[in-house]
Amino acid sequence: MTGEPMLSGGIIAAGEGSRLRQAGWMVPKPMVPVAGVPLIESTIRNFIAAGITRLSIIVNEQERECAAWVQTRFPALELRLIVKTTASSLESFREVTREAESGRMLVSTVDAWCRPADFARFVDAARRRPIEATVLAVTPLVEDEKPLGAVLDADGRVLSLGGAAPALVTAGMYLVSERARRLEPPARLGRLREQLQWLLETGEPMYGEVIETVVDVDRAEDVALAEALATRHAP
Repeated sequence: MTGEPMLSGGIIAAGEGSRLRQAGWMVPKPMVPVAGVPLIESTIRNFIAAGITRLSIIVNEQERECAAWVQTRFPALELRLIVKTTASSLESFREVTREAESGRMLVSTVDAWCRPADFARFVDAARRRPIEATVLAVTPLVEDEKPLGAVLDADGRVLSLGGAAPALVTAGMYLVSERARRLEPPARLGRLREQLQWLLETGEPMYGEVIETVVDVDRAEDVALAEALATRHAP
């Protein structure tokens, strides 16, 4: 959006990755490789492709070496590394976004794998939406075990979140309005998806922008699918 300050970014990487460990990956989830590149590096490179170099990243207390690796790997970036074990994705989201400067903030989960060019296109499209709105990346690639469906109108406005057999699902990437970042959620909310549903119910303007191929990397088969897509789209 013309005149808007440079966006800051946030990466939620504090999950335990228990299903990937059970499948044989003995590294922290952010370090699980897709086509030879750790998830955390892929996510950071997505932000760089979108022109975002100021990032807040949260990892859990068992992943301190991951935080150190990121600092060494990307010395030119402006990084705020948070090492904290959180109780939920919502708590991680709030840790990442609470100290950001005014304005909108771009947030991604570390396990939302997509190509940098697709991520950059999402960011470009999302920034053209009204500045007071929150914008969700959505995808027709429904590979998540428990997807959060999204119903959009013809203009891309989110009409509802949830529901069975969705044609589009949220993809773990969000351009979050300043209002949405500052609101104190009810204590009953425990997950980020519940926060998104609550925001929509309270009148937050919300839009969806489609990315055709985003893989939620939680299982061995998700890694295989992401690697197949990476190979298919390799230059």
